[in-house]
Amino acid sequence: MDAEIEYVAPTGDAEAGEKTFRSCKSCHSIVNTETEEVIYKGGKTGPNLYGVAYNKAASDEDFNYSSSLEEAGEKGLMWTEENFVAFVKDPKDFLKEHLGDDGARSKMSFKLRKDHEDVFAYLASVGPDMEAKTDK
Repeated sequence: MDAEIEYVAPTGDAEAGEKTFRSCKSCHSIVNTETEEVIYKGGKTGPNLYGVAYNKAASDEDFNYSSSLEEAGEKGLMWTEENFVAFVKDPKDFLKEHLGDDGARSKMSFKLRKDHEDVFAYLASVGPDMEAKTDK
């Protein structure tokens, strides 16, 4: 990873986040890319969200991100709980503010209305083992 990040336990409720994630599944799946285990079968319009928690933005090599999100990732944007929550509330506004560019865009037009922290906690709970990351 390009940026230093402090790993802290998510504040949300992962079980509640799994229920809320159902509104995300029309575009996103969660598939362990190493084992090919399907954790949550969903659409392919958006990137696979396995390992997104505490990872660099735009890091799924198999997905064609917007140039703005790719730029944010290249500049070190990490999906901490704070950044993830702000992004899913309003992806376009988040990127505009983060990049300082009124022309910044995201391919994600959906805005998650509630339970932002819960969805982050769920994604962290089904992603790679956080203990391995915190031991570094």
